[in-house]
Amino acid sequence: MGFLLTDEQREFGRSLDALLTAAGTPAVLRAWAAGDHGPGRALWGRLADAGVFALAVPEAYGGVGPLPVEAAVACVELGRHAVPGPVAETLAAGALLAGAGGPVAEEWLPRIASGTAVVSLALEGYGPYALDADAADAVFTVTGDELRLAPGPGELSASADPARRLFRPEPGGAPVAKGPAIRAAARAAGDAATFATAALALGCGEELLRATVAYVKQRTQFGVPVGSFQAVKHRLADTLLGLEFARPLVFGAAVKLAEATPETGAGTGAGGGPTGAGTGTAGGPPEAGTGAGGGPTGVGPGPAVAAAKVAAGEAGYAAARTALQAHGAIGYTEELDLAWWLRRARPLRDAWGTPSACRARVLAG
Repeated sequence: MGFLLTDEQREFGRSLDALLTAAGTPAVLRAWAAGDHGPGRALWGRLADAGVFALAVPEAYGGVGPLPVEAAVACVELGRHAVPGPVAETLAAGALLAGAGGPVAEEWLPRIASGTAVVSLALEGYGPYALDADAADAVFTVTGDELRLAPGPGELSASADPARRLFRPEPGGAPVAKGPAIRAAARAAGDAATFATAALALGCGEELLRATVAYVKQRTQFGVPVGSFQAVKHRLADTLLGLEFARPLVFGAAVKLAEATPETGAGTGAGGGPTGAGTGTAGGPPEAGTGAGGGPTGVGPGPAVAAAKVAAGEAGYAAARTALQAHGAIGYTEELDLAWWLRRARPLRDAWGTPSACRARVLAG
């Protein structure tokens, strides 16, 4: 099994990097945190035009997916640039709604793929909050075997990252789909959200390390750059190792998700499965892609996704601690753009599966 990306996948990542660099995401983040979603929604539309959200939507509903490897490439770049909004939740909604099928899928999946709909989720077992529910066109909740559309965003709760606004969705709302397939779809959506968050955390950590290395080359003490001090070098090397060890786990989880993705509509709605391009594995004869039942080996993607999440989340948070230590007091100031990445690392570590929960899932197999 190889973990090298194809030329097309690498070019996709570079194109997103160029798009987001030109977009100036720090200004978008500040506006989003202040409740102005206009710049963020405009950026969301450009990302949709680049094909980001179509990666999670089956072809039968206007998407090109599900393509987990390409989704990982995209989420790493979105994490690197700290794109605001419910990115992981919207991608996970592709799995949830495709698994539900029926009118709700026909209504919302084409809109997700085109970027005209921003979607948030609240699933049992992952906490009561829906990220950025006030900016979402729909907030879906799952209770048992019922999928509901929340009647409103609900109450705003405090967050360590002001650009990640947490809401408790209003209870109620008429069921839009029912049945055993909803439980399976919710499991698949939970895996998808955990996986996307892991990739976002990896990208966040990589940007924190890049910015810190650049800073310690410029900041001087005793007439020399602080980056030349052995203690600083060791801290940066440890941070790099954590991120580099997390990267193959993230893409390994993408491979497992691709293997568990059906090539027909069974369990996920529709659409041809991914080809596994660039991963060294094609999505072989999968089982119903519920996130809980296996690929060709009979072992589902859940443990691999959990391993990726704990590794990437911890590595990203360690990168934030290193960045704050190396930047000194300036790291505390909101005027420094890097502060937005510093405040994002820990919420990403804990969202959609805390480290302890993910470790327990890995051990459970």
